[in-house]
Amino acid sequence: MRALTPFLVILAAACAVTACTNAPSASDIAAEETSLKATTTTWLNAYNAGDADTIASLYTEDAILMPQHAPVANGKAAIREFIAKDSAAAKTAGVKLVPGNSTAGVTGDTGWESGAYTVADGSGKTVESGSYLSVSKKVNGKWLFYRDTYNSDQPLPASPAPAPLADKK
Repeated sequence: MRALTPFLVILAAACAVTACTNAPSASDIAAEETSLKATTTTWLNAYNAGDADTIASLYTEDAILMPQHAPVANGKAAIREFIAKDSAAAKTAGVKLVPGNSTAGVTGDTGWESGAYTVADGSGKTVESGSYLSVSKKVNGKWLFYRDTYNSDQPLPASPAPAPLADKK
């Protein structure tokens, strides 16, 4: 047992030093969270400009976009196709996405951001609002969206009442 004690002390010290040197500092984490939020800002600016290529470049190859009221877009090419159509429709309608408050977090090479957005018409009036949640991976030093979803705060329009059944006589 005595021969094993020095070994255990050295092993415990090595583990403690390793744990301390690998832990990111608060300023490193804050910088990564700021970087995540900057990626979202790039996304919003590109969407408002109708730049689907820039948006697609912000996603991993195997990313999944889960937009509201639309089928899931699997992969960068499908995301690019969806965004091209959706942002063109927004431009035609004369509306823009406006970022709201958000929060972000980072653990290793995985990050997340959740927040709010509004949709404004040409006069700046809010015509819709919603929220989003994205999960990102750090790939080659750059944050890329891996899972992305957003939804409106507005309820769906009510379905029309079913037609009355005809009397059978």
